[in-house]
Formats: sequence, structure tokens, C-alpha cells
Amino acid sequence: MVILGAGPAGLVLGNLLLSAGIDCVVLERATPAHVRTRARAGFLAANTVRILERHGLADGLRRHGRTHGTCEFRTGDGRFRLDYGALGGGELHTVYPQQHLVSDLLTRFQDGGGRVRFGTEAVGVLGAPSGPPSVTVREADGRPGRWRARYVAGCDGRHGAARRSLPPGTVRHHRDHGVSWLGLLAEAPPSLDAVGYAVHERGFAGHMARTPEVTRYYLQCARGTSPDAWPEDRIWAELDLRMRAEEYGPLHRGPIVERGVVDHVSDVVEPLRHGSLFLAGDAASVISPSAAKGANLAVLEAELLARALTDELVHGDGEGLARYSARCLTHIWRAQEFSQWMLRLLHGPPAADGETMFHNALRRTRMESLRTSRTRQDWFAENYVGV
Repeated sequence: MVILGAGPAGLVLGNLLLSAGIDCVVLERATPAHVRTRARAGFLAANTVRILERHGLADGLRRHGRTHGTCEFRTGDGRFRLDYGALGGGELHTVYPQQHLVSDLLTRFQDGGGRVRFGTEAVGVLGAPSGPPSVTVREADGRPGRWRARYVAGCDGRHGAARRSLPPGTVRHHRDHGVSWLGLLAEAPPSLDAVGYAVHERGFAGHMARTPEVTRYYLQCARGTSPDAWPEDRIWAELDLRMRAEEYGPLHRGPIVERGVVDHVSDVVEPLRHGSLFLAGDAASVISPSAAKGANLAVLEAELLARALTDELVHGDGEGLARYSARCLTHIWRAQEFSQWMLRLLHGPPAADGETMFHNALRRTRMESLRTSRTRQDWFAENYVGV
């Protein structure tokens, strides 16, 4: 088995196959240091934690992760809190930075004898739709190479070799939501004991704790904004304004140690199986970060694929592989639907939309319904934590 990409999907899959006695290798173009430190999301759904615990992969998050079950909404009409951990199915998030999870998974994989070829860039996947596949690569020293396997798992993202190698007729659903965020990591303790969602006429602002010393902030910005266009003084002034710090208390400030712009798009490939090539993680679907579903979908898909491959390779039962795409897509589209709802709750209409007043009235009504309706709150809680 060749696995492309050493992210959450690829490393969970690799660990589960290794435990089942299935030979596999992970090809990753980045360096080990980059893989272990690249910051991503930090909210793990309850089902994700259960998957990791079920397979003995949760030691780090159990030691250092923190459960979380509250979010706070701030608007021009006031603020309110939802204790979503006590609503719906009573599920909580676990806050654990994704780079820490990836580092845990990588250490476990390598300590167990798993092979990772760093600095190896997959160029293309050949032969997958109709026969045994091979992966053409560019080795760390620049030389071309080729890996052959019975199956290939494309866990190498939206722009990776797996997607580039899909055959004609593959359906790709793509939507640009017209929303961009300036994502920030501040060396500052959290200012709220909740996830903060601020809706403001100047744009959305978000507050998400990562560790007791580091906080993730988001600021809605114009499409095409450079990550370095905003000096720190402007960032903190805008966060204070949009999060209404004068009304609800000051934000803890600290150096901005990381910044980047996230354009909100949705992207889904159908099907997720093409002969001996399978897609998982961001190679299967890209989702807006508004509802923190990406890494959680990746872990779920990796477990489904590992179980199906084990059934086929160890027990000769191919039913799971035949059903893999349909099962994953059911979860993907449900997550996409809720993410779209969150986007419209938190943001104004795209600039090209001429129905601004109508859209804003609907958004205000959605927010009021979320504040006052227990039925709506239970629905939110179930979908916010669920995958």
C-alpha cells in the first residue's frame, strides 16, 4: 500500500494498516520538521476522539487536550452563549492543535516500524482505474522514481498528485463562497472561556483557544489581501472593535506569531474510488473552516478505508471497499451543508449580491432563532460537534 501525504488522514491510515500487519509506505514531499509543526485546526469532534482511542492513538490528546463545550455569539443586538455540550447529543470538542496530533501519529507510526519517505514528491498515479497502480515521484535529490503497490491512498490534498491523476468523467463539485479570513496565531492566553463568534458590520471576527498560552483569531478580510498587509496595531484594533471589547471586556494581547489568508471554498470529488486509487482527507473534499470539520472528516475517512482494506487484504472481503466512496460522501455532504449554514450565519452576502438588506434580515433571524429556540439549539449542537 502506498499512502500519499503525512497529514491526519495518511498517518491514521498508516497506523491502522500497520497494526493489521499490512505493509505500507507514506510518501511526503515536506521535511519532518515541517510536518510536525505546520499549524492547522485544533477542534477534534467526539467521534474523532473515539476513533483515536479505539486504536490506541489518543495518548497525547488525553494528556494535553482540553474538552470544550461552549460558544459565544456577539452581534449588534447583544451577546449570548450556547452550552452546546449539554444540548443535542451531549457531545464535546477536544481542543488539541492539529500539529501536535500529527506529531503524535508520526512518532507512533515510525516507532512501530512504519516507513515515511520525506522529501519525496508524488508526481502522478498511473494505471489505477484498470489495473495495479504505480506512483511516479521526484526523490529528495531530484531524481525520478516509481513506487508500485496493490492500492494507493491519495491523502495529499486538493492540489496533490492523486487528484491530478483522476480519470475523465470524475465529478468535481466546486463552490467559492466569496469569503476570506485573515488567520492569526497570537502568543496570548485566551480572552474567553468559549469559542467566540462576532458578527459586525465591518466583517466577522473569531476567537478560538489553542493552548493556555496561544489563541487563534480570525478577521474577515477582502479577497486578495496579503497576510502581511495588516500591522499588529491594526489587527488588535480591529479585533477589539469587531468583538466589542469595550462592552464585553478587553482581549489579552501578545505577539502575532503566524498569519495567513484563508479563502472559503467547498470542493468535493465523486466518486472517491477509482479502481485501486482511493481518496481521503482534503484530496476527497475541501470544506470551509467555519465549522471545523476538515480534520475530523479526514480521521473518519481514514478509519473507514483502513477497515475496508483490512477486510479485503486479510479476510478477502471486498464489500467495504465497494461501499467506501458512498459511505464517506454521506458524511462529507452533511458536513458541507452545516458549514454552508454557518457561513451564512456569520458573514454578510458576497459583494456581487444585490440583496444585502434581505440577506442581513435573514441572518439576524437565524441568530435570534439560535438564541431562543431549544429545537434550533439542539440541531446546532448535534451538527456542530458531529461529523
